[in-house]
Amino acid sequence: MRAQVLTAVVLFACSVQAFQSTAASPAVCLPQLFAPGVISGPDHDAAPAFAPDGRTVWFGRSDATHSTILEAHLEAGRWSAPRTASFSGRWRDMEPAMSPDGRYLVFVSNRPADGVGAPLDGFFMGQAFPGGGGNLWRVERTADGWGAPARLPDVVNSDTSTFAPSVVADGSLWFMHPTDGGRRFRLYRAQWRDDHFEAPQPLPFSDGSSTDVDPAAAPDESFVVFGSNRPPARDMDLFISFRNGSAWDTPRHLGNVVNSPGSDAEARLSPDARTLYFSSERRSTAPGDRDAAWNNGKYNIWSVDLASCIGENSTAHLSIGRAQ
Repeated sequence: MRAQVLTAVVLFACSVQAFQSTAASPAVCLPQLFAPGVISGPDHDAAPAFAPDGRTVWFGRSDATHSTILEAHLEAGRWSAPRTASFSGRWRDMEPAMSPDGRYLVFVSNRPADGVGAPLDGFFMGQAFPGGGGNLWRVERTADGWGAPARLPDVVNSDTSTFAPSVVADGSLWFMHPTDGGRRFRLYRAQWRDDHFEAPQPLPFSDGSSTDVDPAAAPDESFVVFGSNRPPARDMDLFISFRNGSAWDTPRHLGNVVNSPGSDAEARLSPDARTLYFSSERRSTAPGDRDAAWNNGKYNIWSVDLASCIGENSTAHLSIGRAQ
């Protein structure tokens, strides 16, 4: 995957106004750290999934031995201390993705299919990872919180190294799993039709010649942001591709303001698809941040106004980013 994304795998977007208050402000292409010391802490933090109103977030936090999905709430303009989500905590869980309608989350877990026995092993990037595998699970929101997680069918979970879900408006699912004998990751999409998933299809811009990871598809699938080590990436960098009819444009590098010399990945979108959230190994150079416990080169979550980073000619695409 990439240096620290591999670590995250193995270890294992309020009102619009409230969202804008936590994203880059003013709207310039300048990444801002998301809730430093609260959401972005000293461990690896990644993949924020927001409720449609933007006032609740679920994200993954991992250390050397475990990965857990945490939940936090926006209260009086501040994010609460995260707590373990009710459906997480026992197994290595990560990469939550909220459905655009807010009815359910899809997440990655190494839990066995029947919930008992050994965790899933993984094989990717040419290496075996005992207990470091993952399948995609779905958990429904209820009036009291969350239901019991259910594993997605084998047509999606055809590999024990299936990661990075992204749910779009019609219920279809984007994700990644290994290709070329497990040497690289490739992006796939499974169409939801007549209450079932059709066989996943690889995305045409993800041909397996490079490692592509962590798709964040707009709800209406007008664009997607993802990580890749394809040129001109310096490590694992963020790219964007726009859909034109049934075809996809050549992915465009998001530049060296969004991308740092280290790993930048785990892309996620705000509910209105205008703010990009991502994880980065970069260190903050802001006064007072140098000695902060979270400023240690591990994954922190950053946000940036996406339209400001892709130029005026592409802004029209973002204006339709929210599915109706």
